[in-house]
Amino acid sequence: MYSAVNFAMVQAYWRIGRIIVEHEQDGNARAGYGKSVLQELSSRLTKDFGKGFSVRTLQQMKKFYIMFPNTNALRSQLTWTHYHLLLSVENEQARQWYMEEAIASAWSSRQLERQISTLYYEWLLASREQIPVRAEAVKLTVPLAAENFIKDPYVLEFLI
Repeated sequence: MYSAVNFAMVQAYWRIGRIIVEHEQDGNARAGYGKSVLQELSSRLTKDFGKGFSVRTLQQMKKFYIMFPNTNALRSQLTWTHYHLLLSVENEQARQWYMEEAIASAWSSRQLERQISTLYYEWLLASREQIPVRAEAVKLTVPLAAENFIKDPYVLEFLI
C-alpha cells in the first residue's frame, strides 16, 4: 500500500512538471523573460492544496519532467526522494545506471545519495581492468554471506 501511494505521488509530481512545461511555459524549458510563472503557480497551488508547492519544489517537478519525459519509464520501486536525488546526476547514462542499480540492489534513498556523492558509477568506469566492483566484492567474501555483503554500499565504497 505504501509503495502504491508513493508512486502515485511520483506520478502526480511528474504531471505537475508536465503542466508547467507544456501549458504554463508553452512547451519551452524556460518561461519567457520577466514572467513569474512558477511564483504565480506556487501561490495558486498553495492556496488550493496547502503546503508543498514552493517555487523550489515546482522547479524540481519541472526538472523531473524534463529529465524523465516518458511517464511509462518511471519505476514504482523508487520514491520521490530517489528521483529527487537522481535529478542531480546530469549524465543521462549515469542517471539511468544509478536508477537501475538502486532498484536491483534495493537501495534506500540514503544509500543512493551516498553512491551518487561518492561517484560510484564513475569509479566503476575508471577501474583499470573494467571489472565491476561487485564482482571483486564477491571474491573477497565468504560465499554464504556474499549476497548480503554485496548489497552494503558502505562495503563497496571501502573496496573502491
